[in-house]
Amino acid sequence: MSLIKIRPAKEADLPYLVSFNMEMALETEGRKLDAGILQAGVRGVFEDATRGFYLVAEIEGQVAGSLMITKEWSDWRNGDFWWIQSVYVLPKYRRQGGFRKLYEEARRRAKKDESVCGCRLYVETENQPAQQVYLKHGFVETGYLLFEDVF
Repeated sequence: MSLIKIRPAKEADLPYLVSFNMEMALETEGRKLDAGILQAGVRGVFEDATRGFYLVAEIEGQVAGSLMITKEWSDWRNGDFWWIQSVYVLPKYRRQGGFRKLYEEARRRAKKDESVCGCRLYVETENQPAQQVYLKHGFVETGYLLFEDVF
């Protein structure tokens, strides 16, 4: 197994993050994202740290995966949930521990921050492989459905 290094993403990683998001949307939802909008969205995280942050996984010196953390305030728990989003690992590096290492680092950071009450993520209902990975790493399915009104 290759050595996996996890680090905060830098603005120089923007091309990887955009590419990973493009690939993830196509692979999991069959959606082709607008590259310009996506690039501005990723850049927006670097321009305003309150929006969240990215972690990247490097394997063999190659940026091989990433995830993004955003925050959601919970008045019920008087704390922030960290939402894990935009998870992607290049196919040739899957099943080598990339997601595990990314999540371990995100979880370590979250537990160190007393304002964080937990981590959450959402996954496409048909994406069984990802669901199995998340269950294996201690996530449990909630009793909530996700609804949205996109404009």
